[in-house]
Amino acid sequence: MSQIGRIPITIPENVEITNMDNNISVKGKLGNLEFKFNSNLNINISDNEVTVSRNSDQKKYKELHGLTRSLINNMIIGVSEGYEKKMTLVGTGYTAEANKGNFLLLNVGFSHPVYVQYPESITVKTPEPTKIVITGIDKQLVGQFSARIRQIRKPEPYKGKGIRYSDEIIRKKAGKTVGAK
Repeated sequence: MSQIGRIPITIPENVEITNMDNNISVKGKLGNLEFKFNSNLNINISDNEVTVSRNSDQKKYKELHGLTRSLINNMIIGVSEGYEKKMTLVGTGYTAEANKGNFLLLNVGFSHPVYVQYPESITVKTPEPTKIVITGIDKQLVGQFSARIRQIRKPEPYKGKGIRYSDEIIRKKAGKTVGAK
């Protein structure tokens, strides 16, 4: 049995889960999420628990067992608490502004500003010009959008300039030594 897949998921009080024809729907105070799972996996919803089991011991279904359990758990956490990624801009003149409708304006050392459109299901805030806070109920969407922002100007290893996650540590390299013979 899968180590992750066999762990039951506890359902918080304010979350409602329904399972209709291999399609699971999770409703909470922050919103609704849906996920279509494989028909060879069984999802049992009891009073305050969700358990995932599989019909076959083929490798494909063993892999899907833990994945499905993790996705359902992420959906429950998303609609009850939500997910948040904090990012920091490091560099002279690097700024971000999220007041342009559904666009995030980034000035990160290019000759032009960079506009990034974000999905309506997530919110992007800039409490300071060098800080970005991305929140939403879908863990995958929040992580994917923050990775897309980071990709615009990755932190470089010599001075550490770029867009990074707030908890990310950049290992700096030593530069060239001047005047060594």
